[in-house]
Order: sequence, then structure tokens, then C-alpha cells
Amino acid sequence: MVTINNRYFNKVEIMIYRPIVIDEEIVFSKKKFIVSKTDLKGNILFINKNFCEISGYSEEELIGVNHNALRHPDMPRSIFYLIWSSLLAGKEVSGVIKNLAKDGRYYWVIADFSPKKDARGTITSLTAFRRAAPDQVIEEIEDLYATMLKIEKKHGMEGSLSYLEAFLEEHELSYDDFLGELVKPKGIIATLLSAFKKMFS
Repeated sequence: MVTINNRYFNKVEIMIYRPIVIDEEIVFSKKKFIVSKTDLKGNILFINKNFCEISGYSEEELIGVNHNALRHPDMPRSIFYLIWSSLLAGKEVSGVIKNLAKDGRYYWVIADFSPKKDARGTITSLTAFRRAAPDQVIEEIEDLYATMLKIEKKHGMEGSLSYLEAFLEEHELSYDDFLGELVKPKGIIATLLSAFKKMFS
């Protein structure tokens, strides 16, 4: 057994049933924020009520399960590689993510990821705050992801990352700048998100 924040998990990976994918979107309020907290391997330690409501899973079903159980097959693995590389380097990072719900439907989110550190500066856990992705964000990112996924299936993650690098060079942007402009919260959503993050800091 291993202990994480006073919770005990077997070293054997906890699995959940993967649903058949349905091409139907779950639309939810932009004022509903989804929160999760994981250990450094991506195993779920905490989820909020909105997470359960939108994903269709109960807390009991997901605690201890690796977060990649909710990964939609339309998502390039290279995007998660970039996110995890930043987090484990101690940096905050954002991403546009297509998640898979329990019933096989999907939902798009803008996710802001933060590493949590102890008094010595050691990363102890990872927190994600998600909000509904606006249509214009989905439209802009969907084609990019589809191309990256095709390349990834043929040439692996390295090929997908090389394509993304060339795409960003063409637009004269870094990955952080590209995402920053794409996902930056505005108006009342920015205010609500800031207040919500303080509740979990």
C-alpha cells in the first residue's frame, strides 16, 4: 500500500470501464467549474460535485483512478505530454481538453493546471480547474488536434510534437502564448474563476 495525503491506495492500478464513444456533446454552464486534484502519477485524490455531475461518475468510482481514464480518443497524447512536462517542472499550464464522460458522450473544457508544493518547494499534488470551452475555442483547436492525432498514429508522439512546433513557428507564437490568447478568461468568468481558485488554494 502507498499513502498519499492520508489516503491509501493499492499499487495495482485501479481501472474503470471505458464506455463506447458517442458523438454527442455535453453542454454545461460557463459558470460551472470542474475541479480535480491528483498525485504526481495522475491518480485522482479529489473531485468536486460539478465534476461528478458533468462526467457522470460518482466520487467513489473515480477516487484512486488515473485521470487518463477520462481521456477522449480524439485527444493527441502529445498535448498531455506537454502539460505534464510543465507541471512536473513546477510551472502552471493551461490546455483545451476533450474529455470522455461515463455514458460515452464528450465535453470540451479549458483546463488550468497548477502544481501544489510543500514548505520545501517539493511538488506534492496537481490541481486542475476546468470551465466550459467556448465554441470559437473548440473550432480553433479541433482541426489542429485532428491533424496532430493523424500524425501521431503514423509517426508517434515525436512527429506530432514536431508538427505542433512548426505550426507555432508559422504563427510566430510560443505554445504558452498561443494558449494564453485562446483560453484567457474574460469578464465575469475571469472573476468567478479567480474566486473559485482561492477556495482551493
